[in-house]
Amino acid sequence: MNETKLRHTSSDGVQHQVYFVGAGPGDPELITVKGQRLLREADVVIYTGSLVPKALISELHADIYNSAGMNLDEVFEIISTSWQKGKKIVRLHTGDPAIYGAINEQIALFNKNNIPFTVIPGVSSGTASAAALSTELTLPEVSQTVIFTRRAGRTPVPEKQDLTSLATHQATMMIFLSINMIEQVVEELIEGGYTEHTPVAIVEKVSWPEERQLRGTLGTIARQVKEADITKTAIIAVGEVLAEGPPPALSKLYDKKFSHGYRKSSS
Repeated sequence: MNETKLRHTSSDGVQHQVYFVGAGPGDPELITVKGQRLLREADVVIYTGSLVPKALISELHADIYNSAGMNLDEVFEIISTSWQKGKKIVRLHTGDPAIYGAINEQIALFNKNNIPFTVIPGVSSGTASAAALSTELTLPEVSQTVIFTRRAGRTPVPEKQDLTSLATHQATMMIFLSINMIEQVVEELIEGGYTEHTPVAIVEKVSWPEERQLRGTLGTIARQVKEADITKTAIIAVGEVLAEGPPPALSKLYDKKFSHGYRKSSS
C-alpha cells in the first residue's frame, strides 16, 4: 500500500495533480500568473504544437514534449508514467483549454485511471480578438449574446448548430477554425439572415508579432481574405457590434438616472 502511494507522490510526500493550463492566444504574457507558476514548477510539460509561444517553454527545467505528432494514447502514456513517478505535470494548451481544447477525451482517461487533475483557464483567441479590435462583443440594444462556433469541416457540427441556423439569432458571432472556408461561411451567414452590409473583422494570429486584421462586410470579406492570403489561425468576427462609431444606446451601469445596490440615481 505504501509502495503504491509513494509512486504517486513527490519527495515531499504531496500527491500531485496534472494541470491543464491555457497558454493564451500567442503573446507569452497573456498567460495567467497561476499558469506561469505551474510551468516553472513542472517536471514534465506537454505542449500543443507550434501555436504555443516558444518563450513559455524555452527556459523551463522540465522535460518538454511536443504533442503535435502524437495521438491520444501516446500523450496519455507520458502523463501516466510521469504521474506514477511523482512528477509535476503540465498539459499546456493554446488559448483556453475549454474552447476547442480536446480535453474531455483526456479527462476521461484520467478519471478511468484515478489520476487527479485541475483545469487552469487561459485567454481565448476569441476574447483576445475582441481586445485587438478594441470592441465590446455585447452592446445594449445591439447584441447581448455571443456565439463561439465553427463551420463543419473534417469535424462535423450538430445539424441545429450549422452557421445558417445560428445566424438567425443575429447575435455576435466569433467563428473559429473556418477561415479556409470563408466563401462558404459568408454564404451560410447570409442565408441565415445577416445582410451583405453586416460588419465583419478577421484577426489572424491574434497577439503574435505578425498579427493582421481585416475589416469589411459580408459582401466584401471573402475577397479581402483571398487577397491577403489568410488561410489559417484566424478568427472571423461577425455582427453589428463591430460597426464603427458610438454605440446606439448606453449601458445602464453608469447611467446617472439608474439606481443599483451601490449607487442611487441623481434624479
